Amino acid sequence: MDYTNIKEKMEKSINIYSEKLAEVRAGRANPAILNKIKIDYYGTPTPINQVAGVSVPEARLIVIQPWDVSILKEIEKAILASDIGINPNNDGKVIRLAFPELNEERRKEIVKDVRKMAEEAKVAIRAIRREGIDIAKIAQKEGEITEDELKQAENEIQKITDKNIEEIEQILEKKEKEVMSV
Repeated sequence: MDYTNIKEKMEKSINIYSEKLAEVRAGRANPAILNKIKIDYYGTPTPINQVAGVSVPEARLIVIQPWDVSILKEIEKAILASDIGINPNNDGKVIRLAFPELNEERRKEIVKDVRKMAEEAKVAIRAIRREGIDIAKIAQKEGEITEDELKQAENEIQKITDKNIEEIEQILEKKEKEVMSV
């Protein structure tokens, strides 16, 4: 039985989880927080990083320098309309996003959200496992594989699942440390 499809689906779930985590504000400035924000650039929704230089000169500061100064207001409006919870500071040339220091209560809240995201990723991985095992059972019923091969397939799918869940746990642990130690 071929397991590449199962592996690819599980890797995709982990990548989606990692992308979501990159957008979580952990007190440290991370340009990934801007990934979902788009501005109207000549009638086309365009990500900020495609119309401006985005840099992190300090641990809690993002500087956005548009290549075309006329879109400064558009960028500012888009950031205000987004739900990142930071007010942009526009000086006419660049926009600065200053990230405030996180208090203990907010850190715990963020960790709770991160754990919830991890659980959602694990649920997705388990659904892929269930789907893979169902496919193997159907193949066994149709006589394509023997009962021993079915057991072997179930064991292999479980090994792949365990490996991916362990990876999610490691990513979660790393993010929790990052949030709590900032």
